[in-house]
Amino acid sequence: MSENAKWYVVHTYSGYENKVKANLEKTIENNNLHHMFFDISVPMEEVVEFKDDQKKTSLKKLLPGYIIVKMIMTDFSWYIVRNTRGVTGFVGPGSKPVPLTDEEIERLGLVHKEFSLNYEVGDSVTITSESFRDFVGLVEEIDLERQKVRVSVSMFGRETPVELELNQVEPLE
Repeated sequence: MSENAKWYVVHTYSGYENKVKANLEKTIENNNLHHMFFDISVPMEEVVEFKDDQKKTSLKKLLPGYIIVKMIMTDFSWYIVRNTRGVTGFVGPGSKPVPLTDEEIERLGLVHKEFSLNYEVGDSVTITSESFRDFVGLVEEIDLERQKVRVSVSMFGRETPVELELNQVEPLE
């Protein structure tokens, strides 16, 4: 049934994207609507800034004031989203939502590329992301759905959990 689902852009009050996502997820959970809604995303991008000769990496919203919802469009699902607190409407002419094209979906990074993991929970890994490059840590948790891995890294004499993308760590040679 999820092959009928398409990605739609939902306009929200600015600054309320994560709150709207949480409200919509709660509504879906409470009404058991998992057969109509498959994913809700607040697209983010990693931004590198230099301040006082310090490199700082942070996440910024790619589309402030918008969330992206993968759903099967029906009058009922439209009603559920439209009446979620903080939603101002769907993107599209008039009140007719227009699904994103495959190219737009790819550009927003909503399609997770499949790759095989060559590490598992308990393995030692090397971090390849800019902020923690060459740090070695222990894999604590792997979340395939969110495409994230939590690694325990020793910093300043204490173990610190760091959440990374699955492809930002490699097994120790």
